[in-house]
Amino acid sequence: MSESRQNEPNLLYRISPLGIAKHTPLNYGLSMTLIAVVVLIIDVLLKEKIGFGTIIDALLTGNFIQLFNDIDVLPKTHNVFVGILIIIAGLAFMAVGQYFYMKSAQCCGPRDALFVGIGKHMKKVPIGVVLVFVMAMVLLCGWLLGGKVGIGTLVCAFGTGPVMQVVYRIIGFEPRDVEHRSVIEVIKLLKA
Repeated sequence: MSESRQNEPNLLYRISPLGIAKHTPLNYGLSMTLIAVVVLIIDVLLKEKIGFGTIIDALLTGNFIQLFNDIDVLPKTHNVFVGILIIIAGLAFMAVGQYFYMKSAQCCGPRDALFVGIGKHMKKVPIGVVLVFVMAMVLLCGWLLGGKVGIGTLVCAFGTGPVMQVVYRIIGFEPRDVEHRSVIEVIKLLKA
């Protein structure tokens, strides 16, 4: 492989928020928002319901991540085990946040719609296992495209589903059972 080819960023990196932020004037949060909007368009093409929760998630998640990165609320950790615990705590908070907007029946965020939709076709499989399957497939595709896989990537890929499953079991929530309302349905309800 030529020297210039080895130094060229891989495809996964270039289409990730980090890659977009490095190669465009957009910061990480805006890059993440751009990707969410693209996924939202795919959801529309797949005839998934788009609710206020979907739109809010698509437009705000990346910007909040950028805000937290900018204010740097957590100190950097150099201990692997402390880092893993922080990731797991973050995954638990993320599951609680997902619960709040999913329970409101305002539809899933663009990324969440994928695992909930697949989960509806696999009713007997716990939703956390469905999410591990989806994350493992994304991880495999990223790795095959040459993406780097570190311990944080592995903890997120294989920990998000189980942490979410535990949180949802504790609060008694099953995301597949929520009857979501689209933006149009909510507007009609508000007018009535």
